Amino acid sequence: MTNLTPISHHLTLEERSRIKGHRPAVLWFTGLSGSGKSTIANLVEYHLNSDFSAHTYLLDGDNIRTGLNKDLGFSGADRTENIRRIGELAKLFHDAGLIVLTAFISPFQSDRDLVRALLPPGGFYEIFVRCPLEVCEQRDPKGLYRKARQGLISDFTGVGSPYEPPTQPELLLDSDRQTLDECVTAVLQMCKKALDLK
Repeated sequence: MTNLTPISHHLTLEERSRIKGHRPAVLWFTGLSGSGKSTIANLVEYHLNSDFSAHTYLLDGDNIRTGLNKDLGFSGADRTENIRRIGELAKLFHDAGLIVLTAFISPFQSDRDLVRALLPPGGFYEIFVRCPLEVCEQRDPKGLYRKARQGLISDFTGVGSPYEPPTQPELLLDSDRQTLDECVTAVLQMCKKALDLK
């Protein structure tokens, strides 16, 4: 693209963060549908706000796809573009000094790595909500696995499209073995150490 000249901000990231009392970060929850990403991220955000007065915002897959990314489907290219846009949005929120929580399947490691590369060191925390496919199918809170098995949904992650597990996540949660409270506590403990939460 040509004829573009991004402005230089008078305020720095450090100056924006100082008034919030914590470091900014992107907490990137990834895992299969039904693994518990949104449930965990929602409770983590609640506690960050209520217990630490942290300035947060949660970006969730279905919410984004009904607005910002409603023009995208579920092909490989569209999934990549979905995560690219979310990554750029998360980068802006991070630059504003927020703790951004994202709950997206984000099945491809290369896409998650691309988002990580957008942020400064210590700005991206990949949280793998690991759960066996059979357990996710048993939970099936939205009935999507049933529809995928019936052939009503194509390219569904875990059924017709692959999921690439993170190789070195900052945090691993086994949501089939850990309770919801245990998962939330583990994320909050990581945040307390990494983001200077008081």
